[in-house]
Order: sequence, then C-alpha cells, then structure tokens
Amino acid sequence: MSKPIRVVGAVFHDGQRFLACRKKPGKPLEGHWEFPGGKIEPGETPQQALAREIHEELNLKAEVGSKVATTTYEYDFATIELTTFYCTLIDGDLHLTDHDLAQWVTSAEAAKLNWAPADIPAVEALASNHN
Repeated sequence: MSKPIRVVGAVFHDGQRFLACRKKPGKPLEGHWEFPGGKIEPGETPQQALAREIHEELNLKAEVGSKVATTTYEYDFATIELTTFYCTLIDGDLHLTDHDLAQWVTSAEAAKLNWAPADIPAVEALASNHN
C-alpha cells in the first residue's frame, strides 16, 4: 500500500443538518458527495490546512473545532487518510470551485447520498451522534 495522502474535511453542522458537497464532473470521485476540504501541505497542521482549503474551495472563513473521525481508504488512484473536523462558519458567501452542488442534509437524507468511501465513517459518526 502506498503512503497515504493526508487530507482533511470540514463538517459544518447547524444542530440538525450538515453541509454535503458533490464533486463536479472531471474531478476524481465525480458525482460523489463528500465533506469539503483537501490535502495537508508540508508545514501545515490539519487545522491550518482545513481553514485554507475551506477558503479556497468554498470562499468561506471557518473556525476548525474538534475531530469527528479519521479514515484510511485505498482508492484506485491513491490511498487517502481523511480526518474530518467540526467547523464553525465565521464569514463569507458560499462559492463552489471543486463541487457542482452543496446542500444541507439531515443524517437520514445523508444516508441516501452516494458518499465518497473515505467520508462514510464520518457520516456514520454524525448519524450516531445526532439521532
């Protein structure tokens, strides 16, 4: 197994629902739902990387909070180690760059979406925490 690529994902939660984003066509995992985020660059903490990625992908300023889950998943294109964190929206207007759709979903609605495999444990953790 190749060395995992470390990535981070943001769980924006309003108490009942959380933000899900769908990868746009032409991207790896196109059409799959995921938590927005991206790769940790050298010298960054996971929290710093996530704050930067949220700004780049969604045009939002976020405060990164506690960890939700860490998962390692071997895709055909890479091995990904995904750590998701609860995030609080501070400022900004949502603007999608990597995704073609973003929506607030309940755990029940999320269960019906086609999630990227690495994101599924975090979705399940959210469901068990909020039901």
